[in-house]
Amino acid sequence: MFVHGMSYHIGAANTAGKMSDSKYFNTQKKGEIYELKAELNSDKKEKKKEAVKKVIASMTVGKDVSALFTDVTMCMQTDNLELKKLVYLYLINYAKTQPDLAILAVNTFVKDCEDPNPLIRALAVRTMGCIRVDKITEYLCEPLRKCLKDEDPYVRKTAAVCVAKLHDISSARVEDQGFLETLGELLCDSNPMVVANAVAALSEILDTNPNAAKQVNIDTPTVNKLLTALNECTEWGQIFILDSLNNYTPRDEKECISICERITPRLAHANAAVVLSAVKVLMKLMDQIANTEFVQMLQKKLAPPLVTLLSAEAEIQYVALRNINLVVQKRPDVLKHEIKAFFVKYNDPIYVKLEKLDIMIRLSAQANIAQVLAELKEYATEVDVDFVRKAVRAIGRCAIKVEPSAEKCVQTLLELIQTKVNYVVQEAIVVIKDIFRKYPNKYETIISTLCENLDSLDEPEARAAMIWIVGEYAERIDNADEILQSFLDGFHDENTQVQLQLLTAIVKLFLKKPQETQDLVQKVLSLATQDSDNPDLRDRGYIYWRLLSTDPAAAKEVVLAEKPLISEETDLIEPTLLDELICHISSLASVYHKPPSAFVEGRVPVRKIQAARTATETTAETDPHIGVEDDRIYNEADETGAPQEEVGGGDLLIGDLLSLDYPAPTPAAPPVNNANNTNNQQPVADLLGDIFGGMDLGGAPPPAMAAAPPPNPAMDLFSLATPTNFVPPHQVILTAQKAKGLEVSATFARRNKAIFMDINITNKSMMGMSGFAIQFNKNSFGLAPAKPLAVPSPVAPGVTISTSLPLVTTGPVMRMDPLLKIQMAMKNDIDVFYFECHVPPHVLLVEEGNMERNLFPQMWREIPDEKEKSFSLPAVNKSTDQIEQVLAANNVFVVATRQGPDNEYLIFTSVMFSNGIRVLGELRVKAPAPGVAELTLALKTQNEIAIPEVHAAFVSVLTAA
Repeated sequence: MFVHGMSYHIGAANTAGKMSDSKYFNTQKKGEIYELKAELNSDKKEKKKEAVKKVIASMTVGKDVSALFTDVTMCMQTDNLELKKLVYLYLINYAKTQPDLAILAVNTFVKDCEDPNPLIRALAVRTMGCIRVDKITEYLCEPLRKCLKDEDPYVRKTAAVCVAKLHDISSARVEDQGFLETLGELLCDSNPMVVANAVAALSEILDTNPNAAKQVNIDTPTVNKLLTALNECTEWGQIFILDSLNNYTPRDEKECISICERITPRLAHANAAVVLSAVKVLMKLMDQIANTEFVQMLQKKLAPPLVTLLSAEAEIQYVALRNINLVVQKRPDVLKHEIKAFFVKYNDPIYVKLEKLDIMIRLSAQANIAQVLAELKEYATEVDVDFVRKAVRAIGRCAIKVEPSAEKCVQTLLELIQTKVNYVVQEAIVVIKDIFRKYPNKYETIISTLCENLDSLDEPEARAAMIWIVGEYAERIDNADEILQSFLDGFHDENTQVQLQLLTAIVKLFLKKPQETQDLVQKVLSLATQDSDNPDLRDRGYIYWRLLSTDPAAAKEVVLAEKPLISEETDLIEPTLLDELICHISSLASVYHKPPSAFVEGRVPVRKIQAARTATETTAETDPHIGVEDDRIYNEADETGAPQEEVGGGDLLIGDLLSLDYPAPTPAAPPVNNANNTNNQQPVADLLGDIFGGMDLGGAPPPAMAAAPPPNPAMDLFSLATPTNFVPPHQVILTAQKAKGLEVSATFARRNKAIFMDINITNKSMMGMSGFAIQFNKNSFGLAPAKPLAVPSPVAPGVTISTSLPLVTTGPVMRMDPLLKIQMAMKNDIDVFYFECHVPPHVLLVEEGNMERNLFPQMWREIPDEKEKSFSLPAVNKSTDQIEQVLAANNVFVVATRQGPDNEYLIFTSVMFSNGIRVLGELRVKAPAPGVAELTLALKTQNEIAIPEVHAAFVSVLTAA
């Protein structure tokens, strides 16, 4: 009994222990997700809505509630609009992570797109557009098509925006389904908000895919509809419509005037963005209106709204001022009577003050210069150092821009110098240097005043300016050598700018007072060349040293040459860039003063900059940025670093790329040889030497010798075709990596007595390209395009276009190294690209290269033997007849043949380049085995520089087949 009872108690104790441990697992607290799941599945609508709100709140603060995806999706089946919006918001956020579950909601979306309530229809199509899941996108097309033609305007305007979202996900699907054409139809919708949203969607699509423009036809009736909607839609809709009108090209002046009249009321809008968008369109259209009275009227209407923008907050003021700066540069008359609006206020932020100051200078003229100077003088006493510096410089800019006010400006600067404020004095000296450059020999009497302030100069720019003044006017300063010596004592501690200026100033002083300053110039040259590590300083020192040691007279002409007057406005934006920025007014581009492509990756340049220009006007006036970069094109393209020397006339070393696509004018004939010069003028010494050794590449060819008819050897009856002019295979001369997706390959050929450049243009980018043009730099044979480059536009992505560009040999001539190198620039609507290629020499051989048989020995003997060069050519599998045929087909004329010793066959040839250089040749053919010909070539010419090219021509044409 006892044992049994004891075992009973032990078993009971174990059972009780087990029951007490289970409490840790059977807790009533199910967790937040569990509670939300239970509430989402509740039968009570209010409780379900509150649960969805809690889910959205958790999602908003970053909690992961994706586990509730199925439960939240089940709540879509409701008539409560607020609940449906919350569920759709959840789906947009989690559809990417749960694409397989998101597909379950498609049926509800499709059903909601046919709901009687237009708000629900619009909500459904908008949500489907926001869910960036391919599986859902497939089901979006049909509901979207119905919503685009819905009877309710709210649904239509929502669907229009959805097209842009779908295009971002799958552009091909949008084009295949015809949604772009439907958007084009919505531009004529009766509801202005639908029109505005359609315009916004199209603008977004065209920005990323310019080729889509072909499927949307914006014509005059459509523009009239847009202008009608402009008066009735919201302010943001007005901005979209105005931006689209900015890309439209009116048919004629009458339509331009009509559009301007209907846009002008937008200038009175309260929203600054609407005002600036209207200004943008009017500024562009004014360029296409010849009626000066109407243009002047428009300019008067532009002024008040622009001035009104300056009464807004400082940030809006700054944006407005940056845009006004562009307007003033393009059309100064718009605000010429409103200069007082740009006077600085005491509480303006510094960034607003500086912008106002810049615009004040641009608007300064003789009529208002007194007011401007009074203001600037007042600004020069401010406490803000940066602003004071700009104000002092502005006074100098006024002196340079408004000549009648120069004396008053100089007097104002002298008064500021008398204040002895260090930074004011230094800025004044910097601008006075520019005034001396603008008005030489007019205000030099103030130099003594400037010299009194030498000790206060501690900024590099001011010290460099003072040194320049001392060196330039050393003959008027008694102690100029002492002043420069004081600067020279701390030469190595000076800024590079000061060192360079000091070197030049002392050389100037030496050339003016050689007896007194020999020690000084030797010291500075020694410091610059032997003790300096700066390559710029060292190179300048060596140049001066060699000039002074070899030809002091030449040094005087170089160093003391008359300097060109500085321009009035040195900080104006280049005209073509300004036109593009005008088309981007009210955007970031107009604030940065840079095109969008400069700071937005993948951005297409503005589609229509100034649309009224015809192809024949694409010259220096419309595209100056193509050649404005000075010698950058040729410094980059000429990787050999060989010196380029001009030959045969021409006044510029660097080729002019301003007139893209048009042949350059024929260069002037070269000067007559001095030996035949009957004048008594002494030839100018050539310090660099004549690299050509008397060769004339630039003149017209000498009269051709009496040409015998070209030989007509018996054709090989068993050959399949007559030999033709050899055309080398295409070579890539511009890679897609260097040219933003543009690849160019080319070859050269001679057809019908003319030279052609056969070009393949391949678009390897993701966007279309158009507006192609090409320009050649000066080259050894004067090659230049005979007509504009013909490329059908646009070139779609992945497409290759082949074109043939005829060339002439009457362009500007300049010796290149290698001789047949040509530097080129090609532009399109994206950018300008620089590259180079080499012309095969045989295409430059002309048909007039033949000569009479009896003249050949005489000319051969007249050429000195030391000018004869011999070469071994590669063996070829040709008979002598085939060799003669190939040479004749490539303008290498066979003058005579004969049998030589040792079973050799001699072929005597004559060729002439397009510039008149004639080269005689003797080709020895030896056949050691049937079908094999070993070749040896001897060439003779008065101009040995052409021999390597003729040798290369023989090799290429004989080994080609």
